[in-house]
Amino acid sequence: MTAARHDGPDGGGGGGGGGGGGGGGGADRPPKTLSQLLAAKDIVIACGPGGVGKTTTAAALAAMAVVEQGGRVLVLTVDPARRLADALGLKGIGNDEVRIPDEVFTGAGVTPRGELWAAMLDTKQSWDDLIRTHAPDEETHQQILANPLYQNISGRFVQSHDYIAMERLYEIHAEGKYDLIVIDTPPTRNALDFLDAPQRMADFFSSRLLRWLIVPYRSRLVNVASRPFYQVADRILGTQFLADISEFFILFQSMYDGFVERAEAVTRLLSDRRTTFMVVSTLEATPVREAEFFSAELTARKLHLGAIVLNKVLPEYLRDTATDKLAQSMTGRSGELAEGLSDDPVVAGRVLGEVAESFLNFSVVARREAEQQAELKGAPDVLVTVPFFEADIYDMGGLLRLGTRVWG
Repeated sequence: MTAARHDGPDGGGGGGGGGGGGGGGGADRPPKTLSQLLAAKDIVIACGPGGVGKTTTAAALAAMAVVEQGGRVLVLTVDPARRLADALGLKGIGNDEVRIPDEVFTGAGVTPRGELWAAMLDTKQSWDDLIRTHAPDEETHQQILANPLYQNISGRFVQSHDYIAMERLYEIHAEGKYDLIVIDTPPTRNALDFLDAPQRMADFFSSRLLRWLIVPYRSRLVNVASRPFYQVADRILGTQFLADISEFFILFQSMYDGFVERAEAVTRLLSDRRTTFMVVSTLEATPVREAEFFSAELTARKLHLGAIVLNKVLPEYLRDTATDKLAQSMTGRSGELAEGLSDDPVVAGRVLGEVAESFLNFSVVARREAEQQAELKGAPDVLVTVPFFEADIYDMGGLLRLGTRVWG
């Protein structure tokens, strides 16, 4: 992985192969592991239901890329939770990228070949930076920052968060500083907003409602047909509120062309051959349905579904027929088997019976998971299963243990 793979902000051209190459697997053969998949990609967008380990999986994947493939790797979260900072051993992550010290890796017993960086989206700061970049002059820049409507939109509205996340991704990728960017998105349905945000924002700025609000304050002329609308709006919303709206969008119109062009560029970046999506889920009924829903949406939008990662999957030995028969035998002979094992064979027999019964119950769940996995809708290049971990992941050592299982 080298920075030379970045050819430009619009994602045109580029090395590393398309959706099927990577890792020495050949240009026409699909990758069999995530390591092969990532060797051919610049951007990995981790998405899926909430509560399935998506944030931790994204961080683990980025850490493994640094250890195994080298280069400069950024993990960017747009989830408001601070779990990523905890997993990476940082006191906090902000809008600016922060490098994870090499000592964090060496403390986990590995030597990184590259650099790991991390950032978490700060919606307000990202909006301010965007206005500073695209405002035609300093006066317009300051007027927008001071506008009350802008102050509300930039810090509070959900769609503002979705849009600026795409802006941040585009900006970081265009800078060309990173060989790989791994993005942790909000839970599934919100992640769809994340994908649609650029076009929605462009549509919003060109809507008929906004033209109605802006015209009288721009021209000071209100025709007979529109006067009743403004009289009612003034009574309900207040003249000052309408003036703030009008001022805000009049100022923003000076940047409208740039917003539309950027929305189109972001859309191209998402569909570029060097961008892939990784759906993370468990095999529980609700999460797996959401994962299937999102996989279908990606396919319908002609976006590259590179991998599905199934976390917390029960181990294969629970589906072993011979072991299953042994457990069934134990449930009927627990008392007999307990003889000689304890001074209290009754208690020992009860314990043996409960252990065997518990195994059989987990065996049923494990077989059900295997059936769900076989029936999983969607056709990713790579399908990865990750078992339950005995302990929570709270440091780099834990991330790398998870990453090893995901990496392939």
